[in-house]
Amino acid sequence: MTPAEVIVGLDVGTTGVKAAAFASGGSWRRVAIREYALVHPAPDQEVQDPAAMVAAAEAALTECIAATNGADVLAISLSTAMHGLLGLDAALRPLTPLITWADARAREQARELRRSGQAAELHARTGVPVHPMSPLTKLMWFARHDPQTLAAARWWVGLKAYLIAELTGTLVTELSSASATGLLDLATRSWSPEAIALAGLSADQLPEILPTTASLPLVPTVAGRVGLRAGTPVVTGAADGPLGNLGTGALARGVAGLSLGTSGAVRIAVDAPRVDPAGALFCYALTDTIWLLGGAISTGGGVVRWAGRSLAPDVQSAAPNPDVAVLELAASVPPGSAGLVMLPYLLAERAPLWDPDVPGAYLGVRREHTRAHFVRAAIEGVGLQLRAILGVLDEIEPVTAIQATGGALRSPLWREILAAMFARPLRIVGEAEGTALGAAALGLVGIGRAASPADAVAALSESGAEAQPVECTPELVATYQQLGETVPLLIGALAAVAGLFENTAEPT
Repeated sequence: MTPAEVIVGLDVGTTGVKAAAFASGGSWRRVAIREYALVHPAPDQEVQDPAAMVAAAEAALTECIAATNGADVLAISLSTAMHGLLGLDAALRPLTPLITWADARAREQARELRRSGQAAELHARTGVPVHPMSPLTKLMWFARHDPQTLAAARWWVGLKAYLIAELTGTLVTELSSASATGLLDLATRSWSPEAIALAGLSADQLPEILPTTASLPLVPTVAGRVGLRAGTPVVTGAADGPLGNLGTGALARGVAGLSLGTSGAVRIAVDAPRVDPAGALFCYALTDTIWLLGGAISTGGGVVRWAGRSLAPDVQSAAPNPDVAVLELAASVPPGSAGLVMLPYLLAERAPLWDPDVPGAYLGVRREHTRAHFVRAAIEGVGLQLRAILGVLDEIEPVTAIQATGGALRSPLWREILAAMFARPLRIVGEAEGTALGAAALGLVGIGRAASPADAVAALSESGAEAQPVECTPELVATYQQLGETVPLLIGALAAVAGLFENTAEPT
């Protein structure tokens, strides 16, 4: 039965968009999805066409709204991927593609900040580790390699600001997305003069920062295309990572949120900005009073697509569902991959190393290893990286349970591996939940229908429907415990080898 009222969470990510309508009580929801591929125009460059992303968002929104059968849409609340950078002219037309988090063109700028000692100070001030993913280092790249574009742009924004502008005609961003730029001062909640100076900008080239529960009216042109009334509230929402914690219910003390899509991340909620002394974790906002401390890896569930393409193209091309076929190949060999270990640094790696120059590698190769071992080791390598981040979080606040979301977790193999890697209760929430549910919940707060984000999630979740822990055997836990203890040594050895090759490649 169609409900009288719904709220829509619009989640625009790196490789796809999800529009999900939720009704109070959680017993009714509708989801529409559109996908798109990253564009790779040059080495180290991973970009998106912003117009194509907005078109996909409108298409998903149109399908989702049609599925509500005339229900009153209370609001659209937004989630977007973090760390993107986009230059706009005075008419808000893009001068650049959206330069995504995966883009590593600013490697040298990140190196320079680390060598100079500025990286630690910037991390403490902004909560963002210095890395090519951040808009700060990307802007420094433009200053050195494309100063004409840097000077020509009236505005420099992220995906969230561009999406809000397309939907409402107003160029603004919100606290959560701003906190992931490397340009925000955590203490003042405003753009950092020191970071802006490094980026080569002036403060008036960055959008105004609104709360994550602010709302703006949907413009008539977009409203007509997607089937909504003009003026429908568009709640600014937050970044996808923090919203993942909200949607999975991972806000309580001791409960971590895991997201596993193309990339992956583990985060815990804290009530004020915090920066870990070791510099291994980020700190991003959900609201002004809820912050997320954690780490992200650059290669997550996407490792399966890479493994199929690079190691088993015949398996991938012959199957109706390529990812499932590759996962079945991995499951055909025992846990631990007979001692074969992969460090899955296929892109510029983030947590816990934050070293974009360390390359991926297979270690421990023996004659008996087959391609199935290599595929399984790639998947286990991702689990080992997430396990390492969890270990850093445990040192700050012990994690007793993990709430997880993400398309990769539809796979029983992924679930089993991660549950054994973490060696504590791992609960998977439904596919429609997660980030889109978090966005919708924050939207309820924004329009005054809920007193807090936690209350809003409860209002949109199905009564009595609790996610069940993933089961794994003690033997599997022991296997991955032993494997995990070897990883720090392997990383140290790999860094030394990588440095040797880097030195020999330099001109004499």
